[in-house]
Amino acid sequence: MENKNFAFGKTNFILIGVSIALIIIGFFLMGGSGSTETTFNPDIFSKTRIVIAPGICFIGFLLVIVGILYKAKDKE
Repeated sequence: MENKNFAFGKTNFILIGVSIALIIIGFFLMGGSGSTETTFNPDIFSKTRIVIAPGICFIGFLLVIVGILYKAKDKE
């Protein structure tokens, strides 16, 4: 078979896939029911929504950058 010269290797795609999964998980953790005009939901200020979920998303975005910039030491 012909050896094609792709910009990304297998490791790059794995890193990008894992990072996209982390970003999606982070956004799901941020979601949920909010407050309405008549009722207040104190869960909107939970530690999961304001600390953990944005942290997971941030790690996912950083991992996307690492996945794009990663260069293998030897040919994959």
